Amino acid sequence: MVSVGSPLLWSLFAAFVVLALLIDFFALNRQGAHRVSMKEAGIWTLIWVAVSFVFVGLLWWGLGGMGADAAARAMANDKALEFITGYLIEKALAVDNIFVFLMLFTYFAVPPEFQKRVLMLGILGALVLRGVLILVGAWLIAQFHWILYVFGAFLLFTGIKMWWAAGQEPDLDNNPALNWLRRRMKIAPDYDGERFFTYKDGVKLATPLLVVVLLIGIVDIVFAVDSIPAIFAITTDPFIVLTSNIFAILGLRAMYFLLAGMHERFHLLPYGLAIVLVFIGSKMLLIDIYKIPVAWSLLGTAAILGTTMVLSLKIPPKAGEAQKLRGAYPFASKEKKGERE
Repeated sequence: MVSVGSPLLWSLFAAFVVLALLIDFFALNRQGAHRVSMKEAGIWTLIWVAVSFVFVGLLWWGLGGMGADAAARAMANDKALEFITGYLIEKALAVDNIFVFLMLFTYFAVPPEFQKRVLMLGILGALVLRGVLILVGAWLIAQFHWILYVFGAFLLFTGIKMWWAAGQEPDLDNNPALNWLRRRMKIAPDYDGERFFTYKDGVKLATPLLVVVLLIGIVDIVFAVDSIPAIFAITTDPFIVLTSNIFAILGLRAMYFLLAGMHERFHLLPYGLAIVLVFIGSKMLLIDIYKIPVAWSLLGTAAILGTTMVLSLKIPPKAGEAQKLRGAYPFASKEKKGERE
């Protein structure tokens, strides 16, 4: 499979990701548990977006975007456009992750000062999962071209399913993953700081915080399976696929705190994401008949998401349409909320 990723580029990218994570962890440990303000979240969101565009600018320049060779300039332009389109799609799909994270945090009454560390662990899990799945996906496409049609059909199905589920109230009480964890773990009814395990009457129990971390890991798997085929509809270059995914994920934690208080304002956004998935899935299914230019994919995705957000602000949600986040309860304590299993 053809890729612009030279050993030097891969090494520099890997070094940057490691450095970014180390800085993030250092800042997290130094600040300790604290409530993230909108100002802090906004600043970090802008920083991550700026870093992403600095990266694509350097990539464009390194591939010959400023050179005299017309072929090199054309390739640099194409790869930069592929990165930006993939980054936008992955960033948009990450919004759905954020709303699920918000639902989990609300359901389990995770104190705001603990949410930052939980998200950091979730992002680490997402980075590993994306890396593995992207390499597997790239290998499958290189070996079996027809797998693109499978990815396209899957995205089409996912988009239709997302449209159908938009506006419906999620039912965590009957969630299979949560019920599976309940059957296999002894869970404490209350938090014990940022600990994942605690003791009660001499018995070791998992805290609700550990359950939230595990559920976020499951969410990462589900959304990785949904989003990775979408980026392969834009480009099959493993370097562009991986870098656009990773940069979109690195800013996920800051974006969560920025959007957490605005989820009800964009009540139509799930419909827009559903349309984007159907559009990308259709593009993949038509790849051998008509290849939709990357620029059109970028413009189409931006137009769909922008229109959806504007309409969300102009059209108030109907009664019962907006997702009602459930009040949290100590789910392991049946005597407080009655039988739930």
